Amino acid sequence: MTKQPESYQLYPIGFVRASEAEQSFILEIDQPHRPALKQMKQFSHVMVFWWADKMDTEKYRAITTCELPYAPGVEAGVFACRSEYRPNPIAVTTVPVINVDEENGIVILPWIDAFDGTPVIDIKPYIPISDRIRDIKVAEWLQDWPEWAEDAAAYFEEHATDFGD
Repeated sequence: MTKQPESYQLYPIGFVRASEAEQSFILEIDQPHRPALKQMKQFSHVMVFWWADKMDTEKYRAITTCELPYAPGVEAGVFACRSEYRPNPIAVTTVPVINVDEENGIVILPWIDAFDGTPVIDIKPYIPISDRIRDIKVAEWLQDWPEWAEDAAAYFEEHATDFGD
């Protein structure tokens, strides 16, 4: 068995630029990575992988379980939820793409659940054959959540959920 390195290096490819006041969300991609945006306009959705840098502390990396803000009284391991506490604070958001400006390195999004200035570490196209599963099982505390992201806004307007804002 080959010994694995004890650490890896990740480099941001750009940053999230978010203005909730203006309701504008963009990915600002650094110059060397802009050619990687070629043909991205062909996809309606992408998966944005980002580094939850505000949660990147020894204290938060050591947390292995947490109480779920959307399921009061339920404690789960961080691998069984989308908690911001992670051994490696890698986050992913699947989001629609409004526009891609390859030349200027700008990807316009309707929203993203990352803070302004959050480092973006990768972008992948959402491809149904790879990213969608027909028969799934979810935890009991998520049973009444909608199946489709497009239905989420209406659901959360009707159901009080504390995401810790």
